Amino acid sequence: MSYRIRMGPREVLFVYLSFLRYNYHLILRRFCMDKKLKDENLKIAIQKDGRLTNESIKTLRSMGIEFEIYNRKLFAISRDFPIEILFCRDDDIPGYVESGVADIGIVGQNIIQESKSKVTEIIKPGFGHCNLSIAVPKESKVSTAEELRGKRIATSFPSTAQQYFSRLNIPVDIITISGSVEITPALGVSDAIVDIVASGSTLTLNDLRQIDIITETEAVLIRGSKKLSSSKENLLLQMIARLEAVLAAKNMKYVMMNAPKDSLGKIKQIAPGLNAPTVTELTKPDWIAIHAVMNENAFWSIADELKTLGACDILVLPIEKVVV
Repeated sequence: MSYRIRMGPREVLFVYLSFLRYNYHLILRRFCMDKKLKDENLKIAIQKDGRLTNESIKTLRSMGIEFEIYNRKLFAISRDFPIEILFCRDDDIPGYVESGVADIGIVGQNIIQESKSKVTEIIKPGFGHCNLSIAVPKESKVSTAEELRGKRIATSFPSTAQQYFSRLNIPVDIITISGSVEITPALGVSDAIVDIVASGSTLTLNDLRQIDIITETEAVLIRGSKKLSSSKENLLLQMIARLEAVLAAKNMKYVMMNAPKDSLGKIKQIAPGLNAPTVTELTKPDWIAIHAVMNENAFWSIADELKTLGACDILVLPIEKVVV
């Protein structure tokens, strides 16, 4: 026995909207794949899960690049800029960029050094600062790298670690670990570790102490040696310009204040960035409003002096971007 269901316009619309509701992930993915296959979008690889992920996403969005992120999604497409974001393991990013799978990428300098990929640093986006350090257990009597001669060193960066100790003519046994390197001394697997150290809190939690720094590292925007199309090259230049505008605005504030007119000269002398401020007359006789862009640290260093010179109603506002 078969049944035929008759649906009116309302029922058809309901079924259609229900389909969109429960399948929008597949629809969006198909749309992204179609765009990807046209090979017209700039492709940037960023870390999928790790210490650079949140800042990479935040930086892209601060540049006016908006996109949606879904769980387990490996790529996203921007709604307002022709770019695709590929979410990758951090140690895969240099290789993807070198081979041309991705046009550019954001990755730590330590990963580039370890992979030995032939990529070029374009610009530093200003985050991910940390050290690749040597650490030992707190109770260890070792205080220098030289004292690790013949010891076992656990690390996720075997190439960089080996190169460092070889340069110092210190023979060590490098043990490659993928994962929680910090726990290896407690397990008796190693006598010391070489790992990324940012705040040092992870070392403290694992009863370790830093004895030496192999290298300082931070996030960088990279590209490969492969020549990009003229349209992609233009998109890359636009991205760099946006990033430079964001970086220029970091730690800069828009300062507004009211002050006696005869104090303007002295205020300009003590306030960096006030060589050519915007000055407007106030309705209050012999008073002016002063507007200028200043470094935030510089402002706080002279805030009390400004008030002594009669400045009042001082407003300090954030700046999103500075295009120079």
